[in-house]
Amino acid sequence: MNRALWAISGLSSDPDLSPVSLPSHRTSPLRAVLARAALALFLLVLATVIVYLGRYGYRDDADPQAPLTFLDCAYFATVTLSTTGYGDIVPVSASARVVNTVVITPIRVIFLIVLIGTTLEVLTERTRRGWRIARWRSRVSGHTVVVGYGTKGRAALATLREAGTPPDSIVVVDHSPQAMSEANQAGLVGVTGDATRRDVLASAEIEQAARVVVAVGRDDTAVLITLTARQLGPALAITVAVRDAENEPLLRQSGADQVVVSSETAGRLLGLSTLSPGIGQVIGELLDRGHGLDLTERVCTSAEVGRPIRTAVPEAVAVLRDGHVLAADDPRAAQLLDGDRLVLIAMTAPGTVRP
Repeated sequence: MNRALWAISGLSSDPDLSPVSLPSHRTSPLRAVLARAALALFLLVLATVIVYLGRYGYRDDADPQAPLTFLDCAYFATVTLSTTGYGDIVPVSASARVVNTVVITPIRVIFLIVLIGTTLEVLTERTRRGWRIARWRSRVSGHTVVVGYGTKGRAALATLREAGTPPDSIVVVDHSPQAMSEANQAGLVGVTGDATRRDVLASAEIEQAARVVVAVGRDDTAVLITLTARQLGPALAITVAVRDAENEPLLRQSGADQVVVSSETAGRLLGLSTLSPGIGQVIGELLDRGHGLDLTERVCTSAEVGRPIRTAVPEAVAVLRDGHVLAADDPRAAQLLDGDRLVLIAMTAPGTVRP
């Protein structure tokens, strides 16, 4: 990202202040405490056993002539790992001193790290999180930004993932921290904040993105997001969902490439399903990618150029040419041209993802 943009937007390099959140596995506090306690107990038992095996190389001031008992070894291990020792039990043989230097001392260091692990974990996690975010920023490119993690946004994400879009190439933007937590749990990178602000969209590396999906609840918010996204990414492919059809021209003037009128589309589907339930069922199959019927799109090949669509690609239902949709029986589709895109209906076995 351009450093000047970071300065203008006021974003901090401190990872705690960054709106970006990466997917991660979170351990419950109780489990973390129990894990530390188990590790500390294991280290204590290990040190006790090591001292017991070399008990003849130690001397107890309380009884210098007798070898250490197992209790004496446990006592020596405890005070040695937790403190520097009291001096009442000391190693006197060369082998015991070597073991204390080479083995017991490293165990003591690890034991102390476990005891103060909470503080160290916080510092380590901050460093690790900052490193992961910096690494993500340096590598992310050509990704998809989905603004809004509500019903429409989740449905759009499901379709993207069913179509083979990897989760690490999707960034979700939403103002709700809870929504971002759910997105992270789903393996997605999240940016928390108001997407109408330049700094929030900039945090999603929108300048490096390939496409943006705007699926928010208000049409006026969708307009502001589209304007901001278009300013930051002049070459972005922007798809926007709006409630009212009267706002579609405004969205296109704001820079949207595709506008989906959700309320009108849902109403038409309700009408079709009421009059012709079979048609509604077919449309539902087409929308449910990867199950039953699928709509796919591809570029016309060189072998198909110059041929009628009906003979060249019988399963094609439409041709996309210069921003216009031509039906398969349209006279203009009687001859396919170089650069035409074909829309096809194909059968998909359950569980199969089509390209």
